[in-house]
Amino acid sequence: MADADARPARPSGVIAAKSKAATEAAAAADICSQLPADCLAMVLIFLSPHYDPHTFMAEVTTRLADVPVHGCTTAGELSPDGWDDNSVVALGFAADDFTVFAQPIFGLSGFRVDEGRRLGVQLKQELARHGARDDDGVFGLVLIDGMCQREEAIMSAIYASLDNIPLVGGSAGDGLRFERTWVFHDGKAHTDMAVLILIRTSLPFRLFKCDNFEPTSTKMVVTEADLEQRIVKQLNAEPAAEEYCRAVGIADSELDPFLFAAHPVLVRVGGSYFARSIQRVNPDGSLRFFCAIDEGMVLTAARSRNSVAAAREMLAEVRDDIGEVSIFIGFECILRRLDAEQHQFAREMSELYRDSRIVGFHTYGEQYGSMHFNQTLTGVAIGKRPGAQQ
Repeated sequence: MADADARPARPSGVIAAKSKAATEAAAAADICSQLPADCLAMVLIFLSPHYDPHTFMAEVTTRLADVPVHGCTTAGELSPDGWDDNSVVALGFAADDFTVFAQPIFGLSGFRVDEGRRLGVQLKQELARHGARDDDGVFGLVLIDGMCQREEAIMSAIYASLDNIPLVGGSAGDGLRFERTWVFHDGKAHTDMAVLILIRTSLPFRLFKCDNFEPTSTKMVVTEADLEQRIVKQLNAEPAAEEYCRAVGIADSELDPFLFAAHPVLVRVGGSYFARSIQRVNPDGSLRFFCAIDEGMVLTAARSRNSVAAAREMLAEVRDDIGEVSIFIGFECILRRLDAEQHQFAREMSELYRDSRIVGFHTYGEQYGSMHFNQTLTGVAIGKRPGAQQ
């Protein structure tokens, strides 16, 4: 635990903090002791479901009374020390380098496309009032209730309203319970809610996306589905679980989260493939997905490639583009972690994240541009000001 007297007075860039304290009050005090006393534009909190979200947020906002606090619960944390569980991760954005505009989206179960577009327009107008052009160093973060099942409609509506502002984010998690997730806005925890945050910065930045799957020639067509619940009942006019097992070459007795993590299916959109991962098999043999599905949708069985090598390639590309990176703010599907644990390269991935300063959380789904998908690492890399020390 850091000494409160040692808190830096004038921050720069993004400051990362972590706590594994036993209680909400102790964790909040620990986190705040590691952040600057003032001059923060925003604090993002990624909170393990090990903690009560209401109690923690009340404790942290008491200590950060003048700072906007947003964030969400997680399925695991990307901490400054690598992959973690039962912890709190916080990111403090220095006011000297960032200007932040945030809008909540309440009532996702009744979300209307026109509402999402209106919110995006409002935030753009707020940017304009502060002298920012659309291309003037602005990017967006979106945090969404991971149980809302409305991410595709939300992202499509928001992205359309933001024109050329790049957008990235993640769906809140609940460990592996899949019961209830929470999104934080202005220091309070909400369900059935998302928050859109536009961030203007003078620092170099780049959005990134990384996965480790390639398409095969094996195809499956969704022939019966419950679209609202994201449940596929039939594939190729056969019971969904049976046909999925046949297509990927496994026994149906083996179906569990680890196997789904190792064998996602892909959907082709605009010439690119995106993962559509399965959350669980239902007692009737149907499959519940993390992402939207539709009857007639063609699913392609995937072939995996080396996850560590793919991540290293992505990191190198980002550094080649913007130079030295101070932090990678990451949103990573929990299924990527399960796959790494199952195939015994989790330690190597965690060490790569620690050494590269990838900080964020494990999600129930990732956002990038107008898209929502799974089994991917998305995020934004923040560069350093030339000559700055960190």
